[in-house]
Amino acid sequence: MRIPTKETCFKIMRQMNMPDHIVAHCLQVSRVAAVITDLLAQQRIYLNRDLILASAMLHDITKSRSLMTGENHASTGAELMAELGYPEIGKIILQHVQLQNYSDNVAPQEEEIVNYSDKRVIHDSIASLEERCNYILERYGTVPIRRKLINQMFSEARVLEKRLFRLLPIAAEELALLIVPPDCNAELEAYRKTANS
Repeated sequence: MRIPTKETCFKIMRQMNMPDHIVAHCLQVSRVAAVITDLLAQQRIYLNRDLILASAMLHDITKSRSLMTGENHASTGAELMAELGYPEIGKIILQHVQLQNYSDNVAPQEEEIVNYSDKRVIHDSIASLEERCNYILERYGTVPIRRKLINQMFSEARVLEKRLFRLLPIAAEELALLIVPPDCNAELEAYRKTANS
């Protein structure tokens, strides 16, 4: 399995002309995913941390393009990553909006961590599922069928949240307290430098 380094993720993001605000969002999703993965490991539930972090960083790789084309950015992001030789990353990106398979009877999977982490971040701020749902409804719920799909997606996210936090030593509301506020300007500058090298 090939997993891109953080530097390689930055280069891919730059090649796709990912704007700074989407980069900042992806970095925050990656931080949330790291905390959840580490908390699960403390409970002896081990996932592929590198796979999760790279997938979280790249989950919106075709997002800015999709805003112009109307394409499904989960699908095109998955296709792009497979073309670049990272099919496992692609499989996770494909499910970052909506999980394809879900079972309450198995240990959490990498795609569930990325999916849930994305649902907890508005721009680069950590939010509750309700806050994120309301934001998505306002921004993308322009027609009844979209509102229905968004509500279904967040209904599934609430079930996933309960399942995850039954396994963790904290409550969902406490998650933001464990995310160390980064120096976002320094991270974005590192992105710009790495991507241009």
